[in-house]
Amino acid sequence: MSEDYYERLVDEDALAAYLADNLGTVDEYEIERHQAGHSNETLFVTWGDRELVVRRPPPGETADTAHDVIREYRVTNAVADTGVPVPEPLLACEDHDVIGSDFYVMERLAGDVLRDEEPDRFAEPEHRRRIGEELVDTLAKIHDLDYEAIGLGEFGRPDGYTQRQVDRWGKQLSWAFEVTEDERAVPDLHAVGDWLRDNVPEAHPHTLVHGDYKLDNVMYGPAGGRDASPDKQAGDARGQPPELVGVFDWEMSTLGDPRADLGWMLSYWRDPKDPEPSIPELTTRFMERGGYPSRRDLVDRWEERTGYAFEHERFYRALAVYKLAALGEMFFRRYLEGNSDDPMYPKMEDRVPALAARAKRIIEGDEPL
Repeated sequence: MSEDYYERLVDEDALAAYLADNLGTVDEYEIERHQAGHSNETLFVTWGDRELVVRRPPPGETADTAHDVIREYRVTNAVADTGVPVPEPLLACEDHDVIGSDFYVMERLAGDVLRDEEPDRFAEPEHRRRIGEELVDTLAKIHDLDYEAIGLGEFGRPDGYTQRQVDRWGKQLSWAFEVTEDERAVPDLHAVGDWLRDNVPEAHPHTLVHGDYKLDNVMYGPAGGRDASPDKQAGDARGQPPELVGVFDWEMSTLGDPRADLGWMLSYWRDPKDPEPSIPELTTRFMERGGYPSRRDLVDRWEERTGYAFEHERFYRALAVYKLAALGEMFFRRYLEGNSDDPMYPKMEDRVPALAARAKRIIEGDEPL
């Protein structure tokens, strides 16, 4: 990260003054940028003996749904006392004189985000089973919330959510195709889009939805981790079963269709019987090992916990992969136009057709739950 970009990201003195006014003065103050590649920027802040997180949009971006951190603060604050585990939200600031954008501050949690490999401490069948169960149980808690009672009754328009998802991602693909189809076409994606438009469910439950719920957007600590001492949380917790202690990245949350959330989560969950992944560089595969629940196990548990049936499962799973393909195609357009130096973007020339083929397999029943 360039020094110029960091200076656009945060004014250290102004942020320190704001935190001092709201949290009290301290002797120790440090900032570290978290570079995990999320939509919004994440800063780790040491404030005396407290570890904090600051979330803000990327510099220069307008605050659309994907970058609306005040919206993210609002939903996190609303669910904080419901049993859905989230970092404790502390402050929200819309004064751009502080760091140049809206931002919010929350407590930092301790634990593991399971992205590339499973922690050694979880590498046994009982712990692996619990990782999957905690993941789906927490999603069920989100879908079971009374969003009116927690002040989110005006948080979105649940009617027509699923149709809007199909329409929105179709438009995103059309934008990408304006450039990418001169390089190579992806006829399977057109076919998948047509099938989705023809098969949108007529009705769906109305719940709070996370919008980007998957394994690497949650954190696991040892059992009792939220209440354990920092030393215990950060130390060797071998033998302690995993407990999901935090759900992150709520910027796409709204009121909508819980089955779309489940389909998205399942699109990232691997079964041992699955074909080779469409994007091997970005695919987590350790849940193919013995002890992890299957996708069918996760669906059965979600249905039991929520009381909803996962109807139209091929539609929701194909929609998730269609969205992933649309993201990849937008990346490919940006690469072709010279607007990115990300080494993954040119690989989308082949990876997006592979995703389209996967969506067709799901539709045709060749990649079952």
